[in-house]
Amino acid sequence: MADMPVIQRFANCRVRINSRDHPPPHFHVQLNDGREAWVSIQPLKIIHGRVSEREIAEVLEWAKERQDWLTQTFEELQR
Repeated sequence: MADMPVIQRFANCRVRINSRDHPPPHFHVQLNDGREAWVSIQPLKIIHGRVSEREIAEVLEWAKERQDWLTQTFEELQR
């Protein structure tokens, strides 16, 4: 299984980027209850999962301020 390092923690979830993942550039949000969402980096939107934007609003705001860094991190982890 591919390594998925935690890149940020929030009270209700963790944010991870898979080291050998598929396009488009995205990150995974794992909620404390086990549900997961995949969020594309550009544009910033939920592309998979049964999680509402409201539930991960803090993550989306954090990611909005770091889109370039998230894209770069995704690309580096694909090498």
